[in-house]
Amino acid sequence: MLGIFLDSEANGLNYRKHKLIELAFRIIDIETGEEKDRFESIVFQTFDDWQLSDLDSLQVNGFTWDEVSYGRKSESIAEDIIAMFAKHNVKRGEAVFICQNPSFDRAFFAQLIDPDLQEKLRWPYHWLDLASMYWAESIQKSKTGAAPLPWKTGYSKDKIAKTYELAPEDKPHRAMNGVNHLILCYEAVVGFPKKVLSSL
Repeated sequence: MLGIFLDSEANGLNYRKHKLIELAFRIIDIETGEEKDRFESIVFQTFDDWQLSDLDSLQVNGFTWDEVSYGRKSESIAEDIIAMFAKHNVKRGEAVFICQNPSFDRAFFAQLIDPDLQEKLRWPYHWLDLASMYWAESIQKSKTGAAPLPWKTGYSKDKIAKTYELAPEDKPHRAMNGVNHLILCYEAVVGFPKKVLSSL
């Protein structure tokens, strides 16, 4: 089973108004933790779209018009993703998307690759979120007193990291930073059941 650990940045929160700025993902064997491939790209926006940016969002991700104006065209990025998914046989029942905020990431990912095309390609429609995994694990542990309830600790990715004594996500909030931190937190919360640790 493959996990597509994915994160995205946009110039706002409203996918009907705002546009994708950056996308990154790593394709991981979720039994062994082995990386199969990775992808990241800044996405070109028109200046008119950039003018609609939410300034709070740009403060979080730190993107500027100069960076975005040199981004890649959406069509070219989509072609690369389709080719990479085909190479690794990413399809329904054999892969899932894993995100911190799939309701955000899935909507902006659809700006690159239309949901109808995703369906035609038989891509996974399960977009799993780390917060729910942490929530369920914490509830189970709390029954024996082994962990506090999740609403006591908070369940943002940085709050989850703090609970497991992991570093917060590197700043600014760039997509591959988010992916790397997501995998770190996922491994702490869920783990890779067949991962072989190298002996040092």
